[in-house]
Amino acid sequence: MIDQPYATAPQQREAAVMGMYVFLGTEIMLFGGLFAVALALRLAHHSEVVAASRHLHLWIGAVNTAVLLTSSAAVALAVQAARAGRVRPSALLLAVAVVLGIVFLGIKAYEYAGEYAEGLLPGGGGPTRLFMDLYLISTGLHAVHVAAGILLPGGVAATIERRRLALPRRAIVIEAAGLFWHLVDAIWVFLYPVLYIVR
Repeated sequence: MIDQPYATAPQQREAAVMGMYVFLGTEIMLFGGLFAVALALRLAHHSEVVAASRHLHLWIGAVNTAVLLTSSAAVALAVQAARAGRVRPSALLLAVAVVLGIVFLGIKAYEYAGEYAEGLLPGGGGPTRLFMDLYLISTGLHAVHVAAGILLPGGVAATIERRRLALPRRAIVIEAAGLFWHLVDAIWVFLYPVLYIVR
């Protein structure tokens, strides 16, 4: 008789975590390319990049950083609750992270609208235009990831609420969703200084 692969819970958990790490590695490479472009742009056009960065609203980025870090704490607590088999707190904490993700996107939309009204998006020319294009691509791509992150814990929370996810035995599902959410938050923690505090 042939042994079934990943027949035990520890094997299944190890395979799921490894798969998630491989996926997250591809995401890091994607954003790593954008960070490399930001570095090259800054080295080639230092004063123009600094001047363009001063048009960004530092306080809006700071508020959004606090929102995402708080959501990350909620996800970490949800994982701990899931491991302890606490169904209701786990679902509730994931819902808190979803709401905070929506708040983040709302603030970002408000910021984009203001920058559009100021003629920053799209607009300008030369290195200033390059910086603002990089800003829009980087933060827009990140916003897409936040939206995906909202759907992931939101779907998991709904599954928990309907009692279709046996906790703590299937806590790995919440852990995997949490890993993605933490990566999205970590990327913002690097985007914020690279784009906003470059001055």
